[in-house]
Amino acid sequence: MSEEIKNQEATQDELDQFVSLKKGDTVKGTIVKLEDNQAYVSIGYKYDGVIPIRELSSLHVDSASDAVEVGQEVEAKVLTIDDEKEKLVLSKRAIDSENAWDQLQKHFEDQDVFEVVIADVVKGGLVADVGVRGFIPASMVERHFVEDFSDYKGRTLRVKVKEIDRENNKVILSQKDVLEQEFEANKVEVMAGLQEGQVIEGTVQRLTQFGAFVDVGGVDGLVHVSELAWTHVEKPSDILSEGDKVNVKVLKVDPEKGKISLSMKAVQPGPWETAGDKFNASDIVTGVVKRLVDFGAFVEIAPGVEGLVHISQISHKHIGTPHEVLKEGQEVQVKILDMNPAEQRVSLSIKETEEAPAQAPKAERPARNNAPREEINNPNVSLSNQGMSTTLGELFGDKLSKFK
Repeated sequence: MSEEIKNQEATQDELDQFVSLKKGDTVKGTIVKLEDNQAYVSIGYKYDGVIPIRELSSLHVDSASDAVEVGQEVEAKVLTIDDEKEKLVLSKRAIDSENAWDQLQKHFEDQDVFEVVIADVVKGGLVADVGVRGFIPASMVERHFVEDFSDYKGRTLRVKVKEIDRENNKVILSQKDVLEQEFEANKVEVMAGLQEGQVIEGTVQRLTQFGAFVDVGGVDGLVHVSELAWTHVEKPSDILSEGDKVNVKVLKVDPEKGKISLSMKAVQPGPWETAGDKFNASDIVTGVVKRLVDFGAFVEIAPGVEGLVHISQISHKHIGTPHEVLKEGQEVQVKILDMNPAEQRVSLSIKETEEAPAQAPKAERPARNNAPREEINNPNVSLSNQGMSTTLGELFGDKLSKFK
């Protein structure tokens, strides 16, 4: 067979192949050129096909280069073909969408985890290209609240299909479900390894009015406000900030409820532990009146160390109630009468820090005449008129003058 005949047959075969290409066919090709609003694809046809920008992706893109790059292999559907005008229009989006729905339906049924790249940040959440437009609502991005999502564009997230509706072209994705599942699995493992009384390091995650949530190995435990410090804490934010590293003691682990109770003050020296070294009996120190009760006053002499000033030790003068001379918040000087750190008791006195007032001298009583009393009818005693007169004057004084 001559070379000319062979070339004619080859050309005829190619023509037969060209004729077989029709609308709706799926073709494979390579991106050979990019313009702002379209991409050129070589599919082995006598002329290149064109993919308009709207057919490149299920999402809005500003330029063709945002969706594909030169040299990339793509699969597309033939939308129109006009050999006379050498016009071949293709759609990558149509094939991507058909393949995506089947794959997304399988992801939904299996509830498995797959990765997506965030293509855009929109009002209410994030958008990802999963062959179709996948939407991640703001509430389904993280386990915690996120105020600003601007830096999420371009990130790769691990998600599950939360909801799928092919008829309405709706796909809802969730990363939060993935994180929650992993958190719960890790929580069970971590809680199984925790022992009551164990001291571990944690990181402050959140602060509330009633306490602080501390991450201990990927699981949050609660340090109640009463367990933050030995001194009174009005609100946790007064002494802690999110991100702080703290040592905590495990008070209780409840796997059924998934709760862990922690304490910060339990790993700190208690005020009574140091009080024994700091204070001694007979010391005079400055304190603050914390509470007043009928039987006395409780005075704080160091953070967390309160002692009782019995009502009898408040003042040198008699008082009916402590409220007569003291008020809560008042600073006072007290003397330590007895110190017992083991029983967390200290007895105090205010009056022993003050000098007792001088006592008024007692009035002198007239001297008593111890001479034997003489009987009036004693025959040996003579009662003269002068003696009788003096006696009556002493007895009745000036009361007799009006009879004169």
